[in-house]
Amino acid sequence: MNQFARRGAVLSADPGSLRIGILAGESSGDILGAHLIAALKAHFGDITFEGIGGPLMQAQGLCSHFPMERLSVMGYIEPLKRLPELLRIRGALYRHFRDNPPDVFIAIDAPDFNLHLERKLRKIGIKTVHLVSPSVWAWKKRRIHKIKKAVDLMLCLFPFETAIYDQHGVPVEFVGHPLADEIPLETDAAAARTALALPPNGNVLALLPGSRAGEVRLLAPLFLEVAQRLQQRDSALSFVMPAANEWRYAELTHLLESYPGLPVKLVRGRSREVMQAANVVLLASGTATLEAMLLKRPMVVSYRMGAFSWAVISRLVTTKFAALPNVLADRPLVPELLQKDATPDALVSALQSELANGDKRASLVAEFTLIHQRLRLGFGDRAAARIGQLLSRGGA
Repeated sequence: MNQFARRGAVLSADPGSLRIGILAGESSGDILGAHLIAALKAHFGDITFEGIGGPLMQAQGLCSHFPMERLSVMGYIEPLKRLPELLRIRGALYRHFRDNPPDVFIAIDAPDFNLHLERKLRKIGIKTVHLVSPSVWAWKKRRIHKIKKAVDLMLCLFPFETAIYDQHGVPVEFVGHPLADEIPLETDAAAARTALALPPNGNVLALLPGSRAGEVRLLAPLFLEVAQRLQQRDSALSFVMPAANEWRYAELTHLLESYPGLPVKLVRGRSREVMQAANVVLLASGTATLEAMLLKRPMVVSYRMGAFSWAVISRLVTTKFAALPNVLADRPLVPELLQKDATPDALVSALQSELANGDKRASLVAEFTLIHQRLRLGFGDRAAARIGQLLSRGGA
């Protein structure tokens, strides 16, 4: 029988004895965390999970000590405004896990918040796992030294991410992406339209301005302005927009009052169905671009942030692309219009091209399918097994 080591003590491999700390800071992390919790339960039994997570992780049994929404901040200015609260939350979590040490602490993304906490927990003997590599391959490459001090095991979602960890002696595993396992290689747009009560024929444009408050504030008015211009050119065009949660639903409902003639169907959640139903997707750069790619949907990717945050980040980033389909292909498969380039005119032009260009669709779907197959590794089982190795060996 395997033995699990914790802070010098030896614990029985009885699954009921395992306690896992886990923390996700936003909706994409909540999705990953829910998949991982389910896989860990399947591998080890009735484990106790506590930390911070959203509704999906809580549905899998997580006891969340703080609302995940309090950690969902973007850019540089918003985190600074919320810094006292964020520090209080991080301090409270550290004290809790110091006094009630888990067998392992799993941090999901949110490196600015999590790496400091991981380093402090690791220093007192708690094993740490970080899921979702920070973008050290794109910017802040010196962060790899901080990661090495904070993390016993890095779990990467994409194959190109492992090289820098191997170079610096950080234990790493490419585990694939759960969305690639979950989403079939072919999807049914007609079924999605029926489920969402959308017109069965004609073009549908999905609008996804993001899940964070800051993203919606900066992108939703832009996307609706673009939709209005497109609708003036093609009155048969339909629009559908998902709201990530009740807060975003209320904000978007209020915003749509400024566009009384615009036929936008606002949906609570169901972003995957929304993209599946669409001919083309206009969306914020982020995890949603991966999901749109796995659904084989043409897209136009956009992003805006505060001027100061952009000035800082644009000087640090070394990667050529922002959208994940382009990063994974290492070439421009989909249009990216960011910051000052994200104008209504430019977005309208790009979307009209995508809506009209049926000849391009087959080759794009073929490219997306190849990437999809590379990411299909059985994320949950692979990640849970690697975490089990860390626990059973008392090291990576």
